[in-house]
Amino acid sequence: MIAIEGLTKFYDGLAAVDDVSLTAETGAITVIVGASGSGKSTLLRMVNRLVEPSAGRVLIDGADAAGLPVHELRRGIGYAIQNHGLFPHRTVAENIATVPALLGWPRGRIAARVDELLNLFQLEPATFAGRYPRELSGGQQQRVGVARALAAEPKLLLMDEPFGALDPLIRAKAQDDLKAIQRQLSTTILLVTHDMEEAIRLGDRIAVMDAGKLLQDAPPAEILVHPATAYVAELIGAGERPFRLLSLATAAEAVEPGAADGAAVAAEASLRDALAELLWSHRAAAPVADRDGRPLGRVTLAGLVARAGTPR
Repeated sequence: MIAIEGLTKFYDGLAAVDDVSLTAETGAITVIVGASGSGKSTLLRMVNRLVEPSAGRVLIDGADAAGLPVHELRRGIGYAIQNHGLFPHRTVAENIATVPALLGWPRGRIAARVDELLNLFQLEPATFAGRYPRELSGGQQQRVGVARALAAEPKLLLMDEPFGALDPLIRAKAQDDLKAIQRQLSTTILLVTHDMEEAIRLGDRIAVMDAGKLLQDAPPAEILVHPATAYVAELIGAGERPFRLLSLATAAEAVEPGAADGAAVAAEASLRDALAELLWSHRAAAPVADRDGRPLGRVTLAGLVARAGTPR
């Protein structure tokens, strides 16, 4: 979907982004992670030409972004930012309809799309369509911001620290909602964050940046197990690595034969959550059940600890 080739951006002779090449696959979430000043947001903004590169190029579906009129390029790419950027004087429905209206969609099609997205984000149209941003909670405003970015059915969605302003509970729910909706719509997402936990939770692939350079570009499990540099290892956190590795798999993937006593762990729960349940309840094993409550087997403390260790 996106091929970034040798992308570079100089400011006053210094490289904010230094010869970066990476590919974002169609229908996947690619997360760019790094500390403040690493160049990740500048890299993202060069994709839709909010920042023009000094060198290199961006190919979107094989077409060079530099060869397209800027307004056409941006109308085909969704863009969601921290603090959502909603127009305060427009209703929720009017905010979501912004790009479809610019593209000249018929009113009926726009209204149907607004209702579809509100329902998708669990915002009842009859309740929320006529409200103004100031009448929404922070989490609701963020959902409307993402809905607006998706309104014109873009194949590509760019997200710059989209959940950075949300409190931890709302943030976790927003991340889960985004992943579920992305899987449903098969939208290609390029997302920037400074939070490695968020990168691992959301990313099909993670690109780690520091001082303008790309240090590693790989699936989450590979980055956790084989960090390419000392900086990547530090960003992961030695103490957090086992738990982050467990967060990548579900209880259903670690089921062992046999029975166990006590409350069941949901099959779709992460192994990290399963471990937390076992430790909290002082159990060596717990049953695993599907969504209908049918037993599938069990997970054991010994099995989870083995999975959290360095692969041999």
